[in-house]
Amino acid sequence: MNNFTYENNLFIEYLQIEKNASPYTVKYYQNDLETFFSFLTSEGIDHLDNVDQRIVRTFLTSLYNRQLGRRSVSRKISTLKSFYKFLERESLVTTNPIMHVTLPKTNKPIPGFLYKEELEKLFEVSDSTDPLGQRDQAILETLYGTGIRVSECQGLQLDDIDFSIGTLFVKGKGGKERYVPFGSFAENALNNYIIEGRSELLKKSKQQTDSVFLNARGTPLTARGIRMILNKMVEKAAMTIHVHPHKLRHTFATHLLNEGADLRSVQELLGHENLSSTQIYTHVTKDHLRNVYMNSHPRANK
Repeated sequence: MNNFTYENNLFIEYLQIEKNASPYTVKYYQNDLETFFSFLTSEGIDHLDNVDQRIVRTFLTSLYNRQLGRRSVSRKISTLKSFYKFLERESLVTTNPIMHVTLPKTNKPIPGFLYKEELEKLFEVSDSTDPLGQRDQAILETLYGTGIRVSECQGLQLDDIDFSIGTLFVKGKGGKERYVPFGSFAENALNNYIIEGRSELLKKSKQQTDSVFLNARGTPLTARGIRMILNKMVEKAAMTIHVHPHKLRHTFATHLLNEGADLRSVQELLGHENLSSTQIYTHVTKDHLRNVYMNSHPRANK
């Protein structure tokens, strides 16, 4: 136990209760703070009011000396900014030494996506007569057909699906809720799985659950389980590319924009709080538009 346990516990409680942060997010905040507290202890600092800008700069230098990437350093700075903002609000510190620290610039990678031909290979591998195959197909169609996050997919309950109007009720990051439409392919796959495959899987468990996606034992599937299912589907399709749930989310957004959907609508569908989070997909669509132009315009090429 370190000298900062009290402030740490209050902050974690704030993240969990007020911010409704996911366990995954809380874990990262906790790890970042432990790194900071360990550094302060090594410097002989036993109170947060004794931390000044010089100490913060020394801490950041120690991170770079460990050869941490810009993204990792940025996350730790963001954690400390949130932490000190909370401490100020609660009057637990008198100064904020992190206030004027700027985040290092990071190059945002262009999100990878799947081409339609690659998707077709994935859609063909599941056995539609087998309960697990029906489940896997429903997961794939849901992720690509709605663009929801893997955590949102894992958390789906039976009552969240409205087949009459073709929408999912999705509980997103920070407790934010939204409705996402789905098309006929996702509808057929979900309907087929829930009526047949899910009923068979549920018989293998003694507990009742309203979770949509179940594992082979009939209990709710985890996010890790969904990732493993996708990996197995990629292996069956003999594909050499890496496919993760977020790549299907990237693909959903990219394909919508390529077909003329407006950025604001895609933002709403993805559940992005800021438009800037959605704008990264326009880099992909610009390349697509250039290719269309170069291949189609009579005077684009000699």
